[in-house]
This record gives sequence, structure tokens and C-alpha cells, in this order.
Amino acid sequence: MYYVKSEKRSMTICKKCFLRDLAEEDQKDLKKYLAAIKPNDRAPEALYEERLSVCRECDKLNEATCEACGCYVEFRAYARDSHCPKKKW
Repeated sequence: MYYVKSEKRSMTICKKCFLRDLAEEDQKDLKKYLAAIKPNDRAPEALYEERLSVCRECDKLNEATCEACGCYVEFRAYARDSHCPKKKW
């Protein structure tokens, strides 16, 4: 992983990190959104983690966002019927 200093923020941002890698207080929106997805619409935990593993290695991951489509990868990976815009999963 490598870090860059963001001009908009005073904190250091990891280019290959996810929202869940942030401090606990910074994860509120992530947890709120994921909890709002109906259980039947969620990917199984193992599939979710597998998808995130693929995303973490992808060259399109940039500060928890997919540069191919602009989504937060954790949100896309959590939805059962979702897919990778680069067809990696």
C-alpha cells in the first residue's frame, strides 16, 4: 500500500484501502448503508470477501472507489446481483 497526502483533507489517504480500513468513527456511513441492504439482497459473507480481495488487487481501486465506474467497491461487492464493471467478478 502507499499513501498520499490529500489537499482536501488533513489526513493521509491509502490509495488501496477500503472504507472499512478507516477509523471506527469514520465508518458510520459505510455501516449504515450496508445495514440498509435487505438480507435477501446481500452477497454471502464469503463471496463479499472474495470480491473485495479481487478489488484490492485491481489497478482501478483508488481510495475505496472504483475508477472504472465511480462506485464505492464495498457497496457494489455487498449486493448479491452486482458485478464488477471490469468483469473481474
